[in-house]
Amino acid sequence: MPDDFPDPEQIENTILHTLTDFRNATTLEIGFGDGRMARHYRHETGWLIGVDVDEAELRLARDDYLKEGQRQADLAQADAGALPFAAASFDLVIFAWSL
Repeated sequence: MPDDFPDPEQIENTILHTLTDFRNATTLEIGFGDGRMARHYRHETGWLIGVDVDEAELRLARDDYLKEGQRQADLAQADAGALPFAAASFDLVIFAWSL
């Protein structure tokens, strides 16, 4: 999918990059879904981990948004209430479309 779908005005991209600097950051995205938000920052992060409870959505992410050779990305099926990571494991945590 093109990077501007479904947001051709790039409002999401502008807001994300106004709020933080993704360069080389170890980033966790909770509620990763199909990876749509990650298209805005995936090439900037040092490491990206996307978690979601829905394995089907994570498969879509692998097939669409992360298929372009993101070498430093992992996806995991996990619940936001019981994340399998130690405290302070990430520079950034994104929780955008999960509410």
